[in-house]
Amino acid sequence: MVLTASKQSELDKLKASIVTDNICPDLAKSATNLVFGDGSPDADIMFIGEAPGKNEDEQGLPFVGAAGQFLNDMLAGINLKRAQVYITNIVKYRPPNNRDPLPDEKLSFLPYLTRQLEIIKPLLVVTLGRHSMECFLPGQQISKIHGQPKRLQGQVYLPLFHPAAALYNGGMRQTLIDDFNTIPEILRLIRNEKR
Repeated sequence: MVLTASKQSELDKLKASIVTDNICPDLAKSATNLVFGDGSPDADIMFIGEAPGKNEDEQGLPFVGAAGQFLNDMLAGINLKRAQVYITNIVKYRPPNNRDPLPDEKLSFLPYLTRQLEIIKPLLVVTLGRHSMECFLPGQQISKIHGQPKRLQGQVYLPLFHPAAALYNGGMRQTLIDDFNTIPEILRLIRNEKR
């Protein structure tokens, strides 16, 4: 097992390389902070959103606005804290005016996201929203597969609606909570397989 400190140092190097490699310079120019990730490098669960919003850009941390508060509440609902999971986005800089990340922006950041996954080695990757899901499960429709774990090349993915969408749509909110509440059982099944 790789020690947390060395995993953290690998993540720190990766974060620094985004700046050194000058990824998406136009996005970087308009952003306040690089929003890399937050949580435990030893997490069993990794949550991946699409891109930072205004609050995230200001604080340099993912999911700290209203959607982040909702995510924290759902984590508490399954007896987890943010410090026990790892949270990141595909795109690490806020797109201007919170527009959707562009395909080439997602593509530019994908190698860094892939490396984050390689370092953390989560048992379960939870994709939050359509953009995140499409990165790993291309050609799928979130409305059809949300809440259904999918295995791809040995990694288990759980596509969920984005917490922000559920904040604006009451019906989706309960669906997201119900899907979210399946996480402990999915993890239990993955752990049993690995024994």
